[in-house]
Formats: sequence, structure tokens, C-alpha cells
Amino acid sequence: MDNTIYATLTRQSGLMREMQSIAHNIANASTGGYRREGVLFSEYVTALEGPGGALAMARANVRHIDLGQAPLTQTNAPLDFAIEGEGFFMVETPQGQRLTRAGSFTPNEMGELVTPDGHRLLDAGGAPVFMPPDTADVALSADGALSAGGRPVADIGLVLPEDPTRMQRQSGTLFDPDGPTLPADTARLLQGYLEQSNVDPIGETARMIEVQRAYELGQNFLSREDDRIRNVIRTLGQ
Repeated sequence: MDNTIYATLTRQSGLMREMQSIAHNIANASTGGYRREGVLFSEYVTALEGPGGALAMARANVRHIDLGQAPLTQTNAPLDFAIEGEGFFMVETPQGQRLTRAGSFTPNEMGELVTPDGHRLLDAGGAPVFMPPDTADVALSADGALSAGGRPVADIGLVLPEDPTRMQRQSGTLFDPDGPTLPADTARLLQGYLEQSNVDPIGETARMIEVQRAYELGQNFLSREDDRIRNVIRTLGQ
């Protein structure tokens, strides 16, 4: 395959992956606790035989997760928790422990606090957070101390992945840390609030238009290059 076409195809593939990320961001612009995702492009350079020099190709092989703070919405619900600063809740899923910023919890039939998908919230020691039945006056301090009726219930632990670049989105608002986690000592918890998505819909729409135009330019180039090669073959065959 012609080197020019091959280099353009790698660029088109990366732009397609970026368009998919943008579409996913826009679709989750109103999903509480959602973290914006982007694509990082890298350059791959290889030497060519003969006097041709080198061939450079763009590769979009790394997904970047934006960990920036999102706006907080007051709900006044006693079991709605929001994180202010860097940190994640740890929840238990069938695939193992996962991280999330979505802080809407309810007691299940066993009294354990769970997410809307049924994943159990874990405390600082990795144990499920249990809420005694028929309790009132639920209170949460900024450092994660949870109490009900004036009695301590649990210490909700906030964590950070040791290497944020290795964190992988599992689905929606859940992330696999893909490595050890550390206590998020600088983060604080707010009761009666929920964090929104950190996606900027206007910015994502503008980026979508930009990527779409870049992709169309690449397709036009490939079409012209294909016509050029066909003309050369036709001329040589005469």
C-alpha cells in the first residue's frame, strides 16, 4: 500500500475514535458523576529504506479521562453525597471493586447502601456500609464520618488511583483503577448534594464539528489519491 494512503488511514482511524468519544460525552452530558473522555494522539515514526527518509503516522491509542470537578446540585436527600476535590467512592461490583463519582445511594433489603445499579458502597476498610433500619437524622461529615440517630455508622473512604493514566472506564460512571489506590486526603464530602457531569456540551459540539471537517478533508484526500493511482496504472497499461 502507498505510504501516503497508509499514513492518512491511520489518521482517519484516530479521528473516528475521537468522534466516538465526543458522541459518548454528549450523550452523557446530563449523567451525574460522568467524567469526560478524550483521545490522545501520538506520532509513530519509522525509517524507510533508501533515500525516502522517514514515515510519520498519527495514532490515537490512548483514552484520556478528564478528572476535573463538575458542578454540584443540591438535592437535600440525606443519602445523596457529593465529592468536592479529587477522589472517588469505592463500590463493589460483580467484576470487583470499582471507582465512581456518582453519589446517589439507597439502602437495599439488607440495609446496605447501594448505587441505583445495586453496587454496594464500601467504607475506608473495604467493607459494605450498613445503615440500620428505621434510622433518622442521618449525618455525614466532610471527612466521611457517617452517623444515624447520633450514633456512628461508618467511615466512608475516598480513594485515588495511584496511577490515574491507567484508569479504565468500565461502563457509564464506573472506573477500573487498574492498580493500587491511595486515600484521597484532600477531598471533602457534602451531604444532600450530587455532582453533575463535567462535560461541556457546547465545547463538545464545537469539537465534533472540527473533527468532522478534518475527517472529511482526509476522505477527500484519499479519493484524490485513489484517482491519481488509477490514472497512473491506466497510463502505464496503454
